[in-house]
Amino acid sequence: MKFTERLQLETQGITLSPVELSIYLAEEGVTNPELDYDPSSNTSKRQIYSAALSILNSIANNPSMMKSYKSDDITITDFADSIQNRINQLERKIRMMSVTEDSSSNSSTFMLFNS
Repeated sequence: MKFTERLQLETQGITLSPVELSIYLAEEGVTNPELDYDPSSNTSKRQIYSAALSILNSIANNPSMMKSYKSDDITITDFADSIQNRINQLERKIRMMSVTEDSSSNSSTFMLFNS
């Protein structure tokens, strides 16, 4: 699976061109979006989640998307709240992820003071 395909999985329902996807990935440090995605790499996961977060922030910055929608008998009024909740979930997930590739150190503690 390529980086662009993995990003499309993370942002299902959002239609973006391959060029737009590659721009979001490039902003997160993926130099070649056609490389194979490594699901065991913490760096790759952070890049995908960060790119998805950027996409959601771009959608949230579009005021025309924040209106109420009515389709047949369904009214969608909480779009702004729902997208903000998803943004908060992604931000929390990214903060909780390990920065290093060492999967044996799953501790979320760090040394604040060094003697």
